[in-house]
Amino acid sequence: MPFLYRAWVAASRMILPVAGRRSMAKLRRAEVTPERAREKLGHASQPRPGGQLIWFHAASVGESLSVLALIDRMGRALPQAHFLITSGTATSARLVGSRLPPRTRHQFAPLDAPGPLKRFLDHWRPDAALFVESELWPQMLRRTHARGTAMALINARLSQRSIESWQKRPALAGFLFGVFDLILTQNDAMARAMATINAPADRVTPGINLKSMAGPLPQDEGTIAEAREALEGRPVWIASSTHPGEEKAVLEAHRQLLERIPELCLILAPRHPERGDEVAGLIASYGLTHGRRTRGDMPREQVYLADTLGELGTWYALSDIVFLGGSLHPIGGHNPYEVAQAGAMVLSGTHVANFAETYAEMEAEGAARLVAGTQDLADRVGALLRNDVARASGVAAAKAYAAGQTDKLDSIAERLITALRLRGDSDA
Repeated sequence: MPFLYRAWVAASRMILPVAGRRSMAKLRRAEVTPERAREKLGHASQPRPGGQLIWFHAASVGESLSVLALIDRMGRALPQAHFLITSGTATSARLVGSRLPPRTRHQFAPLDAPGPLKRFLDHWRPDAALFVESELWPQMLRRTHARGTAMALINARLSQRSIESWQKRPALAGFLFGVFDLILTQNDAMARAMATINAPADRVTPGINLKSMAGPLPQDEGTIAEAREALEGRPVWIASSTHPGEEKAVLEAHRQLLERIPELCLILAPRHPERGDEVAGLIASYGLTHGRRTRGDMPREQVYLADTLGELGTWYALSDIVFLGGSLHPIGGHNPYEVAQAGAMVLSGTHVANFAETYAEMEAEGAARLVAGTQDLADRVGALLRNDVARASGVAAAKAYAAGQTDKLDSIAERLITALRLRGDSDA
């Protein structure tokens, strides 16, 4: 047992009282009930269902949502199985809770300390555990493994800094990554990188980026109908998941577009809705009229600020053209698959490292286009709005791309079921 692991176990015992109070207080500030906040200390708020239980552990919103479609596929193949998702944030709990597949429940992840983990594992007794991306808490891994639980790391992704850190600690890397029966990486490059950090080479295999296969975003048909009535047939484009600095480019592009298409409406959905006041002030500084979702407005002005969580699917239904933020600056980009599933063409900046393979495929198929900046964005949106044939072609390509991912996801589900020795219908 490596010294660093033993040191972390000892340290976690000492810091647990403080860490526990802070963690639960943070959830309480986010309006999580006291009962649910105590899940951080391993106190379950729901009973364990009978039979086979498959546990997915993710970090936050993106990782949690990325596994919903996979759970759905595995649930179809294992109709007697139940599923548990754990994550750490109140936002992830709210969004995942509204989209849980059948026979699935959510809990907050226990802190990585002996007491919380023992209570959690004693209660849930998972038959298999799947950890998402780089969510690698040492005691959680080793204590789950010690109970004989089949384990997999899925959508594995490590930063270059993390890879270099693991390379300096091969004993610890082998101790922790050795618990997995299967490690599915996001791409070929990550599979090669895993081979350099003492992960078990015979259990590492390239997979797919699960974030590019997340289930369809929920849509509210009533809100869609109300918004369409307010728009009165006006053309619409959408800029979603924008980050600070990107709204300026989007609003300047929109101001240019209004000179050519005066009736055009922009639906602007910042990545973090709590920035609503800041973005509203920015819109006003460009001399543009706007409405806000948090005020109960509908899209009647030049810009509609969609400053709420969980409604992107509804707004995507209103346009064939969606620009995805997090991509004009080196942030890494956001998930284009959700847009394609909604039946819209994707525009994005060039900084899409987190979804490089997905964007390459979508560009090759005509389902997405990368833009270099403000002027390029304005030109591309304008060209699509003026050319019905080009826009329809892009939308058709996006829909075809989304439909074509189903077989890949089914293959991943089958591989996990086999590797984790999970029981099918005839064995249940």
